[in-house]
Amino acid sequence: MHPTTIAEHFTQKFGAKPEILVRAPGRINLIGEHTDYNDGFVLPAAIEKSVWFAAGRRGDGQVLLHALDLGDSCRADIAELRPRPDKSWANYLLGVIDELRRDGHPVGGVQVVFSGDIPPGAGLSSSAAMESGMAFVLNELFGLERSKTDLIKLAQRAENNFVGMQCGIMDMFASVMGRENQVIRLDCRSLDFEYFPFHAPGISIVLCNSGVKHALVDSEYNTRRLECETGVLLLKTPYPEVKSLRDVSPGMLAAGKDRLPETVFRRCKYVVEEIERVRQAGAALQKDDLEALGALMYQTHAGLQHEYEVSCPELDFLVDLTKNLPAENKLAGAVLGARMMGGGFGGCSINLVRQPAVPAFIDYMQARFRERWRRDLVCYEVRLANGVERVF
Repeated sequence: MHPTTIAEHFTQKFGAKPEILVRAPGRINLIGEHTDYNDGFVLPAAIEKSVWFAAGRRGDGQVLLHALDLGDSCRADIAELRPRPDKSWANYLLGVIDELRRDGHPVGGVQVVFSGDIPPGAGLSSSAAMESGMAFVLNELFGLERSKTDLIKLAQRAENNFVGMQCGIMDMFASVMGRENQVIRLDCRSLDFEYFPFHAPGISIVLCNSGVKHALVDSEYNTRRLECETGVLLLKTPYPEVKSLRDVSPGMLAAGKDRLPETVFRRCKYVVEEIERVRQAGAALQKDDLEALGALMYQTHAGLQHEYEVSCPELDFLVDLTKNLPAENKLAGAVLGARMMGGGFGGCSINLVRQPAVPAFIDYMQARFRERWRRDLVCYEVRLANGVERVF
């Protein structure tokens, strides 16, 4: 939907023009999955698929939210905010208001219409786009003068505390700090970061949406985080310096294997190796060596499938397909790397595809997926874009 259309719907809904229009992007992650809440490194980027917000202030202390794509509205009293199990989508926005008020910021009544083209449940972090966009909207509307880093942390707290999802900081960071045609290597412990230009002439990023919707709050995501924390706790005895899996080397993990339950060891092994893969991926990007990056992506998928156990049969099928593409239509060797992306249990695979082969690649993947799973496969060729920004 065009952003001016969002503004028009706002006017129709509330009888006034919006004071502000904001775009908040979804994100991809080239590599570095489940490393953010383990103080590791990640390599995300914002994409052009976004959530758009039209918003204005109210003087009556009421919060009026309208999800245009859902055709659903939510009303709340700013002084009595609480999670709404009947309108789970609203919690991502109400949580941001709640966190700002807990911080003592003078946030008053607000009315918002929002819409977007980030497919929900696809691993593109529509939730972080909603939270980051709402934080940016309120910061602008009420002149709070919070820094981008403050807004990122605020959005994360909203999801942790109000929504109940113990996510890391990567998704919000990418949504706020994205830069066109660049990826971000983020140190999730210090929040130090640097941009890497995605020099990829002739290479496209193609997402294949498995159509399996993951509801991470109700899934094993929080269990994985607890398993990692258990590993850290058990490794502290021989290694007191360990504060997170970021501090654990492969040698330390191997030496401490007998201290860990077998499942906890496999979870920790994946994370320790994935943190190292992100470092190697950064070096590959600096050399414009996308074939090396692609090989690392395949390694990541194998770890997510067998050690971290957050994949699903549809995603494994999609990744396996890319390894033995047929020679016709120049498909053989057209994919440099592929893996599942996002928290897991559904969503998209991310693929580095040679540009001339993209149409044939999508046709082939869709045909094979339909043949195997008896449903359509939706694919997206994505462009790396700027982070959250004010349109007017």
